[in-house]
Amino acid sequence: MKEKNFPSLLADFIYAVLAGLAIALGGAVFLALDNKIIGALFFTVGLFTVCVNGFNLFTGKVGYALENPPAAYLPFLLTVWLGNLAGTCAVAALLRLTRLAPAFAEKAAALAQIKLADSALSVFILAVFCNILMYIAVDGFRTNGHELGKYLGLFFGVSVFILCGFEHCVANMFYFAMAGCWSTHTWLWLLIMTLGNALGGLLLPGCRLLRDRLNKGA
Repeated sequence: MKEKNFPSLLADFIYAVLAGLAIALGGAVFLALDNKIIGALFFTVGLFTVCVNGFNLFTGKVGYALENPPAAYLPFLLTVWLGNLAGTCAVAALLRLTRLAPAFAEKAAALAQIKLADSALSVFILAVFCNILMYIAVDGFRTNGHELGKYLGLFFGVSVFILCGFEHCVANMFYFAMAGCWSTHTWLWLLIMTLGNALGGLLLPGCRLLRDRLNKGA
C-alpha cells in the first residue's frame, strides 16, 4: 500500500463517512422493527451498501491489515474509524431532530445499557466473534465467484452476528450516539470493541498466511 497524500486521505475519509452513514441506516432499521430476526436481516442493507459501493468500513478493512505495510495501513485504518464515527454520529444527530427520535432513542438506550454494563472481557470476546463473521461476509463478497453466494454470505454473516448479540464497533457508534450516552466509560468500551473487532478480523487471514508459509517450508 503506497504512502497516502492529503487528497487520497480525504477521499478515504469521505468513503469512511459514507460507510458510517450506511451502517447507521442499517441500525435505524433495526431500531424501527420489533421483530429481532427481521431487524437483523434488514440491518444487512448497511454492509450491502458498503460492499457494492466500495466504501471504507473499519470492520471490513481491518481484515486486510496483514496484506499491507503497517506504516501506511494503520493511519488508513485510523482515518476509516474516524470517518465511520463521523458518519454514524451524523445520522444519529439528524434522526434526533425527527419524530422518530423518542422511540429510537429509547431502544438505543436499552441496547447501550446492556453493552456498557457488560464486562470488558465479555465485550472484547463478543467483538472478536463479530468480526470473524464480518471477515467471512466481506471476503466472501470479494472472492466468491458465485453471484448468489457472495450476497448470501453478506446477509447470513451480518444477520448471525446481530442475532448472537456480538459487538460491532461501528454499529455501536450509532447506538451510543442515538442514545446520547457518551462518557469516558462509553469511549473505553468502544475502544475495547474496536480492538476485539480488529483481532477477530485478523484471525482467519492470519491462519491462512501461517498455513501458506508452513506449506512453503514443507
